[in-house]
Amino acid sequence: MPIQIHQQIFETINRATRPIIVLPHGAGIDGYSSAFALAKVLEKLEKRAEIVAADGPRPHTLRFLKDDMRVRGSFGSLRKFVVNVNTETALLEELSYSAEPNKLSIFLTPKNGFWTEKDVSFQTGDYRFDLIIALGAPSFDAFGALFSSNTDFWYATPVVNIDHAVGNEHFGQMNAVDITATSVAESLFGLFEKWNVAFTDEEISTILLAGMMAKTQSFKTGVVTPRALQIAGTLVARGARRADIVNHLFRTRSVQTLRLWGRVLARLKFDPSSKVVWSMLSAADFIHAGAGEDELPDVIDELISHAPEADVMVLLYENKERHVCGIISAGRAMDSVELALPFKPVGTRQTAKICLTDSSLAKAEEEIVNRIIERAKKLRAGAVS
Repeated sequence: MPIQIHQQIFETINRATRPIIVLPHGAGIDGYSSAFALAKVLEKLEKRAEIVAADGPRPHTLRFLKDDMRVRGSFGSLRKFVVNVNTETALLEELSYSAEPNKLSIFLTPKNGFWTEKDVSFQTGDYRFDLIIALGAPSFDAFGALFSSNTDFWYATPVVNIDHAVGNEHFGQMNAVDITATSVAESLFGLFEKWNVAFTDEEISTILLAGMMAKTQSFKTGVVTPRALQIAGTLVARGARRADIVNHLFRTRSVQTLRLWGRVLARLKFDPSSKVVWSMLSAADFIHAGAGEDELPDVIDELISHAPEADVMVLLYENKERHVCGIISAGRAMDSVELALPFKPVGTRQTAKICLTDSSLAKAEEEIVNRIIERAKKLRAGAVS
C-alpha cells in the first residue's frame, strides 16, 4: 500500500534537523498564525524551526499570542564558504583579516614553517536548512525575492507544500493541498489530526482558530463549511481563547490604523460594473497618521468587512522610497495575481502586491485601477487571456 502524504510529511519532518517555515507575499493573519502553530508543533517534535516571511515581521494584531517567535524577512546567510588548510604542513598560530571596499583579505600565520597554495583548498558548506515547509503559497513566484534570489537553495532542498488554494501548482516534493479547507490553518489542523499526536494544546488551538477566523472574517464569509465550524468548536473545546481573538483581530485597532482608515475612506471609489473598490494613501498620509506599512493589512481587513458588495479591493500607496505600490485583495471568485498580471504581482490568489518605480499615485490610479477593472470584467465573463 503506497504511503499516504500526511505520513510522508510527518516522517520527512522527523528526519529533518534544520527545518525552515516560509511564507509568501500576502500570507496574512492566516499564514502567520499557521506558521506559529506549525513551529510550536515542531518544538514538540524537538525540532526548532525558523520562520521567514516575504512580507517581514508578524502583523501587530497577533502580538497577543503568548510566544516569542521571531519572523525574519530574509534567509540571511544560507551557507558558509569554507577555507581548508593542511595543518600537517604547519600549525596555525594566528588568524586575522582586513576588509576593504570589494575586498576581504584573510591572513593565516603558521607557528613554524609555511604554507603554499597546495596546502589550501576551498569549498562551499552545506545549506543551513535541510527542509523547507512552504505555507499558503500557490507557486514559487509567490515568494518573490525569497525565491528568485535563492533558487539554488530551493531546488537543492526538499520542499513540503501546504496550502488550500485551488490554483496551487504542487511545486513541492510533498504537497498537502486541501482545496476543501477554508484556510491554511484548517489544512494544518487536518494534518495534525492525521498525525494522531496530541499536538493541539491551548496555545496551538488559539493560534489555529485565529488563522481560521481571520481568513473567514469570523466565519461570516461564503466559504465557511460545516467542517470548518466543527473544527472551530473542537479548538474551542481544547482551550482556544476565542474572546482574545475577537478582541484583538476584530474589535481593537490602533490609533494609527484608524487615522489611515479615515484617509482611505475619504478617497474611496467604487466601480459597480466590475465590483472593484479602490483608494489611495500618500507618503504624507503615513506621516500624519504616525503609521507604517505594517498597518496596511488592518486597513485592508476593514475595507473587506465594510464593503461586502465588492469582489476586488485595491489600495495604492507610496512607500518609504516614494515608489507607488499596491495591495490587491480578491474574493473567492477572483484571482488577485491574475488581475494584476501586467504589473508583475507577487502573492497568492487572495492577496497580491505590486510596485512601480517610476509612477505617481495619480498616474498609477489611472493605469493600474483601469486595467484591473477591465480584467475583473473579463474574469467575470470568463474571457481573460
